[in-house]
Amino acid sequence: MIILEAKQLKKIYGSGPTAVHALDNVSLTVDRGEFIAVVGTSGSGKSTFLHMLGGIDRPTSGCVTIDGKKIFELKEEELTIFRRRKIGFVFQNFNLVPMLNVYENIVLPIQLDGNKPDKKYIKQIIQMLGLESKLQDLPNQLSGGQQQRVAIARALATKPAIVLADEPTGSLDSKTSQDVIGLLKVTGEKFNQTIVMITHNEELAQLADRIIHIEDGKILVGDAI
Repeated sequence: MIILEAKQLKKIYGSGPTAVHALDNVSLTVDRGEFIAVVGTSGSGKSTFLHMLGGIDRPTSGCVTIDGKKIFELKEEELTIFRRRKIGFVFQNFNLVPMLNVYENIVLPIQLDGNKPDKKYIKQIIQMLGLESKLQDLPNQLSGGQQQRVAIARALATKPAIVLADEPTGSLDSKTSQDVIGLLKVTGEKFNQTIVMITHNEELAQLADRIIHIEDGKILVGDAI
Protein backbone atom coordinates (compact mmCIF):
# COMPACT_ATOMS: atom_id res chain seq x y z
CA MET A 1 0.00 0.00 0.00
CA ILE A 2 1.39 3.40 -1.01
CA ILE A 3 1.87 5.74 1.97
CA LEU A 4 3.84 8.50 0.23
CA GLU A 5 3.70 9.80 -3.30
CA ALA A 6 5.55 12.71 -4.88
CA LYS A 7 4.48 13.78 -8.37
CA GLN A 8 6.54 15.96 -10.72
CA LEU A 9 8.07 18.08 -7.97
CA LYS A 10 9.88 21.17 -9.16
CA LYS A 11 11.70 23.70 -7.02
CA ILE A 12 13.22 26.74 -8.69
CA TYR A 13 15.14 29.38 -6.77
CA GLY A 14 15.46 32.77 -8.46
CA SER A 15 14.46 33.58 -12.03
CA GLY A 16 15.86 34.14 -15.50
CA PRO A 17 19.30 32.90 -16.51
CA THR A 18 20.49 32.70 -12.89
CA ALA A 19 17.58 30.48 -11.75
CA VAL A 20 18.59 27.34 -9.87
CA HIS A 21 16.53 24.21 -10.57
CA ALA A 22 16.98 22.41 -7.25
CA LEU A 23 14.37 19.80 -8.18
CA ASP A 24 13.40 19.00 -11.75
CA ASN A 25 10.22 16.91 -12.20
CA VAL A 26 10.95 14.44 -9.38
CA SER A 27 8.39 11.66 -8.82
CA LEU A 28 8.50 8.82 -6.29
CA THR A 29 6.16 6.36 -4.54
CA VAL A 30 6.93 4.71 -1.19
CA ASP A 31 5.03 1.78 0.30
CA ARG A 32 3.95 1.59 3.92
CA GLY A 33 6.73 0.11 6.07
CA GLU A 34 9.43 0.65 3.44
CA PHE A 35 12.88 2.04 4.32
CA ILE A 36 14.19 4.27 1.51
CA ALA A 37 17.65 5.84 1.32
CA VAL A 38 18.04 8.91 -0.91
CA VAL A 39 21.68 9.31 -1.89
CA GLY A 40 23.38 12.23 -3.57
CA THR A 41 26.35 14.56 -3.35
CA SER A 42 26.17 18.00 -1.75
CA GLY A 43 23.99 20.25 -3.91
CA SER A 44 22.29 17.35 -5.71
CA GLY A 45 18.83 18.33 -4.41
CA LYS A 46 18.35 15.54 -1.88
CA SER A 47 17.74 17.79 1.15
CA THR A 48 15.41 20.01 -0.87
CA PHE A 49 13.51 16.86 -1.82
CA LEU A 50 13.19 15.79 1.81
CA HIS A 51 11.95 19.25 2.80
CA MET A 52 9.25 18.99 0.13
CA LEU A 53 8.22 15.52 1.32
CA GLY A 54 7.90 16.85 4.87
CA GLY A 55 6.05 20.02 3.96
CA ILE A 56 8.84 22.16 5.42
CA ASP A 57 9.17 23.96 2.09
CA ARG A 58 6.66 24.28 -0.73
CA PRO A 59 7.49 23.24 -4.31
CA THR A 60 7.31 25.57 -7.29
CA SER A 61 4.98 22.96 -8.81
CA GLY A 62 3.97 19.35 -8.25
CA CYS A 63 2.29 17.63 -5.31
CA VAL A 64 3.03 15.38 -2.34
CA THR A 65 0.45 12.96 -0.93
CA ILE A 66 0.97 11.41 2.51
CA ASP A 67 -1.49 8.87 3.88
CA GLY A 68 -4.07 9.97 1.30
CA LYS A 69 -3.72 13.72 2.00
CA LYS A 70 -2.35 16.20 -0.56
CA ILE A 71 -0.31 18.22 1.88
CA PHE A 72 0.18 21.38 -0.19
CA GLU A 73 -3.58 21.87 -0.48
CA LEU A 74 -3.59 22.49 3.29
CA LYS A 75 -3.43 25.97 4.78
CA GLU A 76 -0.25 26.77 6.72
CA GLU A 77 -1.75 26.10 10.16
CA GLU A 78 -3.37 22.87 8.94
CA LEU A 79 -0.06 21.77 7.42
CA THR A 80 1.75 22.46 10.72
CA ILE A 81 -0.73 20.25 12.60
CA PHE A 82 -0.53 17.56 9.90
CA ARG A 83 3.28 17.52 10.10
CA ARG A 84 3.20 17.19 13.88
CA ARG A 85 0.76 14.27 13.76
CA LYS A 86 1.81 12.40 10.64
CA ILE A 87 5.53 13.09 10.07
CA GLY A 88 8.46 12.34 12.37
CA PHE A 89 11.68 14.23 11.70
CA VAL A 90 15.22 13.14 12.59
CA PHE A 91 17.79 15.88 11.99
CA GLN A 92 21.57 15.74 11.64
CA ASN A 93 22.05 18.09 14.61
CA PHE A 94 19.49 16.28 16.80
CA ASN A 95 17.44 19.48 17.56
CA LEU A 96 16.78 18.43 21.16
CA VAL A 97 15.52 21.04 23.64
CA PRO A 98 18.50 21.60 26.00
CA MET A 99 16.51 22.36 29.14
CA LEU A 100 14.28 19.27 28.83
CA ASN A 101 15.39 15.81 29.94
CA VAL A 102 15.36 12.78 27.65
CA TYR A 103 11.82 11.67 28.45
CA GLU A 104 10.46 15.22 28.11
CA ASN A 105 12.15 15.60 24.71
CA ILE A 106 10.65 12.30 23.50
CA VAL A 107 7.05 13.17 24.42
CA LEU A 108 7.25 16.89 23.53
CA PRO A 109 5.55 16.61 20.08
CA ILE A 110 2.64 14.69 21.64
CA GLN A 111 2.18 17.30 24.36
CA LEU A 112 2.38 20.15 21.84
CA ASP A 113 -0.62 18.54 20.17
CA GLY A 114 -2.51 18.54 23.49
CA ASN A 115 -2.48 14.73 23.78
CA LYS A 116 -1.27 12.28 26.40
CA PRO A 117 1.54 9.88 25.52
CA ASP A 118 0.76 6.20 24.97
CA LYS A 119 2.98 5.11 27.87
CA LYS A 120 3.17 1.46 26.83
CA TYR A 121 4.22 2.38 23.29
CA ILE A 122 6.72 5.01 24.50
CA LYS A 123 8.21 2.47 26.90
CA GLN A 124 8.70 0.01 24.02
CA ILE A 125 10.54 2.65 21.98
CA ILE A 126 12.73 3.62 24.93
CA GLN A 127 13.65 -0.04 25.53
CA MET A 128 14.34 -0.68 21.84
CA LEU A 129 16.72 2.27 21.75
CA GLY A 130 18.41 1.45 25.06
CA LEU A 131 17.52 4.71 26.77
CA GLU A 132 15.98 3.37 30.02
CA SER A 133 18.83 4.63 32.21
CA LYS A 134 19.02 8.05 30.52
CA LEU A 135 15.45 9.35 30.91
CA GLN A 136 16.32 12.00 33.52
CA ASP A 137 19.49 13.17 31.75
CA LEU A 138 19.70 16.46 29.88
CA PRO A 139 20.93 16.40 26.24
CA ASN A 140 24.34 17.85 27.17
CA GLN A 141 24.92 14.83 29.44
CA LEU A 142 24.62 12.44 26.48
CA SER A 143 27.01 11.31 23.77
CA GLY A 144 26.23 12.16 20.14
CA GLY A 145 24.94 8.64 19.50
CA GLN A 146 22.69 8.78 22.55
CA GLN A 147 21.31 12.17 21.49
CA GLN A 148 20.49 10.76 18.06
CA ARG A 149 18.70 7.82 19.69
CA VAL A 150 16.58 10.33 21.62
CA ALA A 151 15.84 12.14 18.35
CA ILE A 152 14.72 8.85 16.78
CA ALA A 153 12.53 8.07 19.81
CA ARG A 154 10.94 11.52 19.54
CA ALA A 155 10.29 11.00 15.82
CA LEU A 156 8.57 7.66 16.49
CA ALA A 157 6.62 8.79 19.57
CA THR A 158 3.66 10.30 17.72
CA LYS A 159 3.15 7.09 15.68
CA PRO A 160 3.71 9.03 12.45
CA ALA A 161 2.76 7.79 9.00
CA ILE A 162 6.31 8.49 7.86
CA VAL A 163 9.72 9.26 9.38
CA LEU A 164 12.04 11.61 7.48
CA ALA A 165 15.71 11.50 8.45
CA ASP A 166 18.01 14.23 7.10
CA GLU A 167 21.65 13.04 7.27
CA PRO A 168 20.92 11.50 10.69
CA THR A 169 24.51 10.30 11.16
CA GLY A 170 26.31 13.37 9.81
CA SER A 171 27.57 14.32 13.28
CA LEU A 172 28.56 10.78 14.33
CA ASP A 173 31.59 8.53 13.88
CA SER A 174 31.36 5.54 11.53
CA LYS A 175 30.62 2.84 14.13
CA THR A 176 28.00 4.93 15.93
CA SER A 177 26.50 5.78 12.52
CA GLN A 178 26.04 2.11 11.68
CA ASP A 179 24.54 1.46 15.12
CA VAL A 180 22.06 4.35 14.76
CA ILE A 181 20.93 3.34 11.25
CA GLY A 182 20.64 -0.26 12.39
CA LEU A 183 18.39 0.85 15.26
CA LEU A 184 16.35 3.07 12.93
CA LYS A 185 15.80 0.08 10.65
CA VAL A 186 14.88 -2.26 13.53
CA THR A 187 12.45 0.19 15.13
CA GLY A 188 10.93 0.90 11.72
CA GLU A 189 10.31 -2.80 11.17
CA LYS A 190 8.95 -3.36 14.67
CA PHE A 191 6.53 -0.43 14.60
CA ASN A 192 5.80 -0.64 10.84
CA GLN A 193 7.16 2.85 10.26
CA THR A 194 7.92 4.14 6.78
CA ILE A 195 11.35 5.78 6.66
CA VAL A 196 12.92 8.06 4.07
CA MET A 197 16.56 8.82 4.89
CA ILE A 198 18.81 11.34 3.17
CA THR A 199 22.50 10.43 3.18
CA HIS A 200 25.69 10.90 1.19
CA ASN A 201 27.05 7.64 2.62
CA GLU A 202 26.57 4.76 0.16
CA GLU A 203 27.65 2.19 2.75
CA LEU A 204 24.93 3.24 5.22
CA ALA A 205 22.41 3.43 2.38
CA GLN A 206 22.90 -0.31 1.81
CA LEU A 207 20.96 -0.95 5.03
CA ALA A 208 17.80 0.43 3.41
CA ASP A 209 15.24 -1.61 1.45
CA ARG A 210 15.71 0.60 -1.61
CA ILE A 211 18.22 3.25 -2.68
CA ILE A 212 17.26 6.32 -4.71
CA HIS A 213 20.03 8.36 -6.34
CA ILE A 214 19.53 12.08 -6.97
CA GLU A 215 21.81 14.06 -9.24
CA ASP A 216 21.32 17.65 -10.46
CA GLY A 217 17.79 17.71 -9.04
CA LYS A 218 16.69 14.53 -10.83
CA ILE A 219 16.17 10.94 -9.73
CA LEU A 220 18.39 8.72 -11.85
CA VAL A 221 16.61 6.47 -14.35
CA GLY A 222 15.64 3.12 -12.85
CA ASP A 223 15.44 4.34 -9.25
CA ALA A 224 11.94 5.85 -9.13
CA ILE A 225 9.89 2.66 -8.84
